[in-house]
Amino acid sequence: MKKLFSIFFFSMFSIIAFTQTKWAVQSSEITFKIKNAGFKVDGSFKDLSAQIVFEPSNLVSSNIIASIETKTIHTGSGMRDNHLRKEEYFGVEKFPKITMKSVKFISKTKNNYVGTFQLSIKSTTKTIEVPFDFTQDVNAGVFNGNFTINRLDYDVGGNSWTMSDNVTINLLIKVTKSIK
Repeated sequence: MKKLFSIFFFSMFSIIAFTQTKWAVQSSEITFKIKNAGFKVDGSFKDLSAQIVFEPSNLVSSNIIASIETKTIHTGSGMRDNHLRKEEYFGVEKFPKITMKSVKFISKTKNNYVGTFQLSIKSTTKTIEVPFDFTQDVNAGVFNGNFTINRLDYDVGGNSWTMSDNVTINLLIKVTKSIK
């Protein structure tokens, strides 16, 4: 009986210790800033789709796969948006999604993390680091982070005298625990 109790106890402990929290996206703000002709241009993407398994106490088993539709780019100018959808920039017909897949996470301080991701834009995939905060209560959480990429690394637009190569991307993703 003692042996049976021990097996039961360790089995339950293992299940609890390795349980990962699945999160469902409730809302998202994916925004970017770039300098063009000396002015900051703001823009955004909509329709974030993500599979999020994230548990601060078990970062090794945490995993995020996310994508956005490139056709949802919005800068406040329809003419500019249509130009950015063309092959020279995002090529939305040939490359309908931008994707990020996590490789690993590390904890910096309480609620502060760095995620290593594979970012794919057009036909290029590069490894990037994304510092972010994650705060949660019983059933909800918020991911908030930002990072900078060189647009030329992803063949988004050509060399330009007026447009910066660097783009800053901001992420604000509100999630709730997924019931599954």
